Amino acid sequence: MMKKNLSVLAVLTLLATAAFADGAATFKAKCAMCHGPDGKGQTPVGKTMKARDLGLPEVQKQSDEALSKVVADGKGKMPGYKSSLGPDEIKQVVAFVRTFKK
Repeated sequence: MMKKNLSVLAVLTLLATAAFADGAATFKAKCAMCHGPDGKGQTPVGKTMKARDLGLPEVQKQSDEALSKVVADGKGKMPGYKSSLGPDEIKQVVAFVRTFKK
């Protein structure tokens, strides 16, 4: 029984690690141009567009659903990505954005 539990835990850990890596890769491809690799929004484009620092409490206190809606539909000058990202990819990006919490 102990061996089976360890196997399940190992599989879950691998899946979580893969989802995190996918979220990081998608963020890098779709979001980092404006928000920067660190999420601070201090890129030339991000400064021009006034991109939010994704680690700020007012961003991090939003629910996953609210952040997913912003990624999907866009907000202000930020374009929406629902036509190029599926729901699972958006969830992975939101999970990665959580790593910027201060």
